[in-house]
Amino acid sequence: MSGGDDAVQSTNDDATLCKLSAVSMGYWSDPFLPHMARPTSRDRRAPEIHLGYYARVAGVRLLIDKFFEACDTAVQVINLGAGFDTTFWRLLDEGRPVKNFVEIDFAGVSARKCHLIKRHKELMGLVAGEEGDIRLSRTDLHSTRYHLVAADFTDLPTLESKLVESEVDFSCPTLLLAECALVYVDQNKTSKMMSWLATKFSSLTFVNYEQLNMNDRFGQVMLDNLLSRGCLLAGVTACKDKASQVARFTDNGWDSAQCWNMNEVYSLLPQGEVQRVEAIERLDEKELLRQLFDHYCITVFPAACYGL
Repeated sequence: MSGGDDAVQSTNDDATLCKLSAVSMGYWSDPFLPHMARPTSRDRRAPEIHLGYYARVAGVRLLIDKFFEACDTAVQVINLGAGFDTTFWRLLDEGRPVKNFVEIDFAGVSARKCHLIKRHKELMGLVAGEEGDIRLSRTDLHSTRYHLVAADFTDLPTLESKLVESEVDFSCPTLLLAECALVYVDQNKTSKMMSWLATKFSSLTFVNYEQLNMNDRFGQVMLDNLLSRGCLLAGVTACKDKASQVARFTDNGWDSAQCWNMNEVYSLLPQGEVQRVEAIERLDEKELLRQLFDHYCITVFPAACYGL
């Protein structure tokens, strides 16, 4: 594994601690996240970071919930670059009809998550289900409806093999999730993957959370900060603006997509909840928050499913 891969994987740890900091302050509830890491007082993040992650989590949850509401059958979810995400446990805890849930990440991340799941009965209980049939290796975990696998998701033969091993039904309504994952991948590799996905699945929805407007001064500061940590954003050309985000889909066999910056997403969230979280740590000045929101986005396919 290269140092660059190590640096990219370290962003999972940072994101997990940022979410934990926000959860500990009451921005949203996630009883499963504390099993993924142990925060300390020095891990407390700034209010803008808390609100940024709140908008990210709430926005993606809103779209996931709309997907489930639109489907009248059990569905599949595939999370690319899943990290220590806890969406599977939330969905089962809420009684959602999940037929199959697949998480894909580097072996270094999946091995640690396998260990954490095995270690905590609150995680393992929902993974095992009533059947209790589990296959576990150092990096991969398979149960009746949850699969955690180690793979480079742009290595298409390996990706297909891992999906087949995870009992993916390519004709079942499927939700693909990616959060700050594609930006680290060479654009040519991403394009090939997007084309493959468009032809392989017969009923596919894609929700992608990622950077935006990376060509302006604020975006350059963000880019320089990540580069200083050893993170090369090989796919940053797709993060130039909304048009480039949509083109990642429409140039590769997807007939439509829609992109919202996070200021727009924030305005679409339930305003009672927004008022509640803004009261947790009152910001006298919101300009930095608006700038942060202007440099992240959610892009979805198909656009018609999300008449927000």
